[in-house]
Amino acid sequence: MVERVIATDEAKALIGRLRAANGALLFHQSGGCCDGSSAMCFPLGEFRIGKGDVLLGEIAGCPVYIDGEQFKFWAHTQLIIDVVKGRGSGFSLESPEGVRFLTRGHVFSEAELADLAPLVPGAAA
Repeated sequence: MVERVIATDEAKALIGRLRAANGALLFHQSGGCCDGSSAMCFPLGEFRIGKGDVLLGEIAGCPVYIDGEQFKFWAHTQLIIDVVKGRGSGFSLESPEGVRFLTRGHVFSEAELADLAPLVPGAAA
């Protein structure tokens, strides 16, 4: 089964540190504007999931959501959550660490599209 969202080892390590400091976490793929297009990390329950948001999957035990309208543009792409040096301009938990989450993409092949993990309808945090 091909996952719609995965994380690099560096991102998983940072998620572990953030979870130790903040408890359970949630990610939401930002759609741009002031946050750019990046994975934003929040304490679970401190970011309101909308009716139109889509649960892509989990990384390091944390649910990852994306706006339904934005998902239409990313449906053919595996999101790869990575971490890079430098502060982002958003409200994501990693900001004080001097790093930021960065979303990379991998366009699914036809074989991968046929083996995609199913979406969970109506899933919300």
